[in-house]
Amino acid sequence: MKAPADLLLLPQWVVPVEPEGTLTDHAVLVQNGRILDVLPADAAQARYAAAQTVALPGRALIPGLVNLHGHAAMTLMRGFADDLPLMAWLNGHIWPAEKKHVSEAFVRDGTLLAAAEMLAGGVTCCNDMYFFPQAAGEAFLQAGMRATLGMIVLEHPSAYAMDADDYLAKGLALRDDLKEEPLLSFAFAPHAPYTIADATFDRINTLAEQLSLPIHTHIHETTDEIRDSVNQYGVRPLERLARLGLLGPNFIGVHAVHVSDAEIDLLAQHGCHVAHCPTSNLKLASGIAPVAKFAAAGINLGLGTDGAASNNRLDLFAEMRLAALLAKGASNDAAALPAAAALKMATLDAARALNLDDRIGSIAPGKRADLVAVDLQALSSQPVFDPVSHLVYVAGRADVTHVWVDGKLKLNDRRLVGLDTDDLTARAAYWRTKLTA
Repeated sequence: MKAPADLLLLPQWVVPVEPEGTLTDHAVLVQNGRILDVLPADAAQARYAAAQTVALPGRALIPGLVNLHGHAAMTLMRGFADDLPLMAWLNGHIWPAEKKHVSEAFVRDGTLLAAAEMLAGGVTCCNDMYFFPQAAGEAFLQAGMRATLGMIVLEHPSAYAMDADDYLAKGLALRDDLKEEPLLSFAFAPHAPYTIADATFDRINTLAEQLSLPIHTHIHETTDEIRDSVNQYGVRPLERLARLGLLGPNFIGVHAVHVSDAEIDLLAQHGCHVAHCPTSNLKLASGIAPVAKFAAAGINLGLGTDGAASNNRLDLFAEMRLAALLAKGASNDAAALPAAAALKMATLDAARALNLDDRIGSIAPGKRADLVAVDLQALSSQPVFDPVSHLVYVAGRADVTHVWVDGKLKLNDRRLVGLDTDDLTARAAYWRTKLTA
């Protein structure tokens, strides 16, 4: 008698990520939201009786992409203030607009728009940092997308919280409310060293150790940030965080553009992770992170889009390609970041930074069925010598045809499932009018 399965997927190629490479004419079986088996297609059809079979000719099946850093609700500020450096962008445009407009409704609508964009582009999980994370969590759950909710912390007041203690109290209450949701996880998200006092960092560090949660913060994004830290604290931001005891395997440093060799060694020695956001770094003229040096030092690297206000796309296919090309160009080494390594940064390595690598990030029995089918049949993809190379250097998010999160279909033949795109467009138009009034 054949064993039961909910879903039998028959792609032309399976790209498990770990181990590296591709499997041709293999099947992936899904049962109860988990990957049940990966085996040759003929053996799968002989061994299992699936309730549903989906043939995916010309498609590569990959793990769902993991966006290691973003501000999902900022999709509503896409194109709002372009062609400016970081601090002019923040001080002159973004922070004033946030002070005037950010609310639970803003975050819910913006996050839902972001989730739709990400799911349609093969991103099944993201690490988010923004105000009103409860509203963001509700939006991610409505979309059926996996997310790590950042418990954002700042010293200054906002519509969300009054001070650092209030931010922390609300973040911890959020975790208590939603910790049983299987698609949601949590991280402490102090915005950046230049917006957080030492005493607050100390408290976050203690709580993160007690709760075994990641700490997710912007770090060394610009030279101005480093200069200001030296003037105020006498040390560069990473050294300040090291003295406070924050660096460790639960630390995710976002950007890390301007780092010395000694600071790279410091990150490596403490087992820290780096969220590399190449498009945002270029668009804000922040610089190019030394990715080849990070990799050589053994630092775990994941890819992030940052927010749509500074990218302006939530597109991890674009980030994979750009990260690989920048690493080669900046290091004068064509082998600095191979295609397989770029794909791993966008999947398993990002999952590892979030402590989710036992659940997602690769196609292996027992893991959750977060899966993406990518069409490599277009003329622009021919011929296909190496599907992994094509996923990074040729394919784009428009080639994503099917997406499953936890075994549930979220994109079917390039159409979103369970989300009203007309309604999302109308909500975006409403907020555009509000922001430009």
